[in-house]
Amino acid sequence: MFEKILIANRGEIACRIIKTARRMGIATVAVFSDADRDALHVEMADEAVHIGASPAVQSYLVIEKIVAAAKETGAQAIHPGYGFLSERTAFAEALAAAGIVFIGPNAAAIAAMGDKIESKKAAAAAGVSTVPGHLGVIESEDEAVAIARSVGFPVMIKASAGGGGKGMRVAYDEAGAREGFRMSRSEARSSFGDDRVFIEKFIVEPRHVEIQLLGDKHGNAVYLGERECSIQRRNQKVIEEAPSPLLDAATRRAMGEQAVALAKAVGYDSAGTVEFVAGQDKSFFFLEMNTRLQVEHPVTELITGLDLVEQMIRVAAGEKLAFTQEEVRLDGWAIEARVYAEDPYREFLPSIGRLTRYRPPAERKESGVTLRNDTGVVEGSEISIFYDPMIAKLCTHAPTREAATAAMNDALDAFVIDGIQHNIPFLSALMAHPRWAEGRLSTAFIAEEFPEGFKGAVPTAEEKRRLAAVALAMEIVRKDRLDRLPDRLGPHPKGWRRNWVVKLGSEELPLQVDVDSLAPLAIRIGFAEGEAPVEVRSIWSPGEPVWSGAFGGEAFAVQVRRSGMADRLLHRGIDVIARAMSQRVAELDRWMPEKRVADTSKVLLCPMPGLVVSIAVAEDQRVKAGETLAIVEAMKMENVLRAERDLTVAKIEAKPGDSLAVDAVIMRFA
Repeated sequence: MFEKILIANRGEIACRIIKTARRMGIATVAVFSDADRDALHVEMADEAVHIGASPAVQSYLVIEKIVAAAKETGAQAIHPGYGFLSERTAFAEALAAAGIVFIGPNAAAIAAMGDKIESKKAAAAAGVSTVPGHLGVIESEDEAVAIARSVGFPVMIKASAGGGGKGMRVAYDEAGAREGFRMSRSEARSSFGDDRVFIEKFIVEPRHVEIQLLGDKHGNAVYLGERECSIQRRNQKVIEEAPSPLLDAATRRAMGEQAVALAKAVGYDSAGTVEFVAGQDKSFFFLEMNTRLQVEHPVTELITGLDLVEQMIRVAAGEKLAFTQEEVRLDGWAIEARVYAEDPYREFLPSIGRLTRYRPPAERKESGVTLRNDTGVVEGSEISIFYDPMIAKLCTHAPTREAATAAMNDALDAFVIDGIQHNIPFLSALMAHPRWAEGRLSTAFIAEEFPEGFKGAVPTAEEKRRLAAVALAMEIVRKDRLDRLPDRLGPHPKGWRRNWVVKLGSEELPLQVDVDSLAPLAIRIGFAEGEAPVEVRSIWSPGEPVWSGAFGGEAFAVQVRRSGMADRLLHRGIDVIARAMSQRVAELDRWMPEKRVADTSKVLLCPMPGLVVSIAVAEDQRVKAGETLAIVEAMKMENVLRAERDLTVAKIEAKPGDSLAVDAVIMRFA
């Protein structure tokens, strides 16, 4: 077994690998760029080596620097994690030449399966069913249009060296094929240093189901069940689960055996994943093989009880797999929610900044439920523009899908992040969605259910009552606290505890309250005449970011952020401003003028912190609705900014290469 390994990665996956290595008694070496000098993975590792500037192309993607760091520290092996160099044949070959073990598949297997064009050819040669398409490299826009026309729209244009949703575009017509070809090549070049793309048929209402493989260097290979990753946005996975609610035992076995046959055909000898696109009728087609550890590997670990990182390390050290296919057991249900630094209310645009608060729910295993949080940040960490926006992977495991979903809902409600925008409200809305509960999924789920973007979940009547109760309970605690301050001149009048109005958004709910206890709080709230009051209990104190308590004997939690004289409440994807007031204050509040939103129709604002890649127009140019105005890049994704109406460009305030803050003016219109 190795005595020391280097992790050629950053963030949560580097931390994840360090944890397993530490448990195995293996020393670890971290590498870091300028932006990651104070990162958590650097602190966790036994040693750390600086490898360059913040952009990945000057640090994490430079093979020579990684090899030099391993030699300098005496690391015997390197784990690449995922992304960066994990699927680069040249990296595996360079390590072999340097006498360093690659904790991953052999270079020949990476070459055969890591390239998405070559993997499809290999799969077709092995008799595996593949999605119709053109597997050759495409050289021009005209060729892309011709191929798309022959395959039949819609088509998917994909980077050959791609992954993580980068370099992928769906085209529904010839214009989309031209733009998709340009954008996919550009993203592929900047993300992977390889601008080759290919085209395949886009399956309507598809589901993304993948098989986890594990092979050793002695010819053994097994499959560890499947994961469903159909909840995606911009081809980026958001929610994953294992097993899939689509598959039955026969389909699972057929997919698994097909994946193993393909792995054995190329001599695969590590952890890897064979991805399939599945129809609602359980038909399936080979998509690609990822010759690395997947982001969503924790859900497989939770249902199998295996540590995939440990298995990869043992296989790389030459050990045989310690179990057979017949000994693989799938237990319960696991769900993973990816917590991203992005603004769900602004089309999921990236968000950067410092985590002023980062308090995930405590990891635990009790009453048949496991809660796990894989992360690479701590409170005070900086979310950089240079890398992937993922903050954490929150996972739950329980005996059933329903129980795992319930545990995820509770965990998301208790997950505190401040300082940046994040997608926890959106994840909560997904978990509470009826279609998720039914298991009626497809890769178009988000586009279909949120066609106008995410505006926050709409509360039911019962949820309104609960949120009103929380707002009221907090206000009572605050007022009581003020009344108990020494030397306070005017305590609240005696009647303040009885009659209230809670304003949720623009809706008013009149309430009557009986206070039984203030420390801890126990109150009874009457919502309507003749209706039995509901008991509310809590030990919340002012300043705590999560209100936890019970409503009618049922425990629940709500995120709380003070907003002026009101509270911003977040619960199950609901995001609402609430204010508890006396009846007299509520009467006066109705006379307050509403704040008007500023008119931004004559300016193009940068929708997120980013780098200006290009400006597509000139001053005094007339532009039609839908035409491209500029392209801004953030967190390895290029975002096209288009004209929302016919207009004339009056003045351009930014130029290519400029680094802009959110809402910075890019150009003005006449």
